[in-house]
Amino acid sequence: MNMKETTRTMTTWEKNLFGVPANDIPKLFPGILAVSILTWISIWVSDFIGTQWMGFEKSPISPVMLAIIIGLLVGVVIKMPKILTPGLSFAVKKILRLGIILLGIRLTVFDVFKLGVFGVPIVAVCIIGALMITTWINHKLNLPERLGTLIAVGTSICGVTAIVAAGPAIDADEEESAYAVTVITIFGLFATLVYPYLAHAIFAGQAVQAGMFLGTAVHETAQVVGAGQIYADIFSQPIALDVATITKLVRNVFMAAVIPFMAFYYARKAQSGNFEGEKTGFTKLFPVFIFGFLAMAVFRSIGDAGINAGGQAFGILSSSSWSETISFIKNFAEICLVAALAGVGLNTNFKSFKALGIKPFIVGLSAATVVGGISLVAIKLLGSFVVL
Repeated sequence: MNMKETTRTMTTWEKNLFGVPANDIPKLFPGILAVSILTWISIWVSDFIGTQWMGFEKSPISPVMLAIIIGLLVGVVIKMPKILTPGLSFAVKKILRLGIILLGIRLTVFDVFKLGVFGVPIVAVCIIGALMITTWINHKLNLPERLGTLIAVGTSICGVTAIVAAGPAIDADEEESAYAVTVITIFGLFATLVYPYLAHAIFAGQAVQAGMFLGTAVHETAQVVGAGQIYADIFSQPIALDVATITKLVRNVFMAAVIPFMAFYYARKAQSGNFEGEKTGFTKLFPVFIFGFLAMAVFRSIGDAGINAGGQAFGILSSSSWSETISFIKNFAEICLVAALAGVGLNTNFKSFKALGIKPFIVGLSAATVVGGISLVAIKLLGSFVVL
């Protein structure tokens, strides 16, 4: 039986779990080994630079970003042998989706209530405004629509995590995801180092409002924590770190609504013939891994409800055991994402970046400026009502 015949007779579990027939699973190993090595290197470099060299408790240098950049550089120096292709494809498609599903453990509906009736609208306005204006700017610069969407969700919600989750949901190319991650990371790192001082100057030492600004204007969760820690250490106002972290968690919760909406939007455009892509059914309109992501968020919320009620998570896990379980799943999800994006880096044609030029960075700069501006105005109007 030849390869084409074997592929046509793949069982459902073979297709969904591995993407190849069971007999071809060993062909995945070389690519998976390459991805695993790059994953380890990226995580180690991130930790070394961010915690040992820069002194942060958690590195603001995303290992996902490092995995893409190192992968791209390796791809420039060394032509990837075809023996790696099946494993790289497995990482980009299967490991990525597993990581996205597990990311749901980071979300809980209870985080929303911590900011109260005025804090949540501030976050919502920042997200909606950033999505709309960034998309408009992207359109004016004639860049691929999906690239603009990735930069918009990355800027407005939670940086690399949102890009990684949105990419497969809207059928974005690997090059688009890689470029969006690079753009978002650069401006996020700038915000981490500069925004604490800007927040102190603008809000005159009002720690709660400064924390909300950092939580809504900085991209990545780790970067928000880093910016909040800088503010707390320099200006001796630790509450800013707490507020920034809570605000960022609320932003993350919005990913559970925005990503499925984006998937639905692009799938419907494909069905109506207004956008390049295949016409699809229900599972494309609402990808299965998005349901898995939401299921994990519900799982987390139910477990937290048991702990918050003074009992145990699901009646069996103590508070410490539940925290350890959440931490383990979070860490494993991050490893999956780093591995997947390492595959993206190794599998990306660097020449495709040249065709896009500097325009995506203009979009990223505009998006970061818009988010910061909207956050500033919203907090000036409503921030005084938020009391923690």
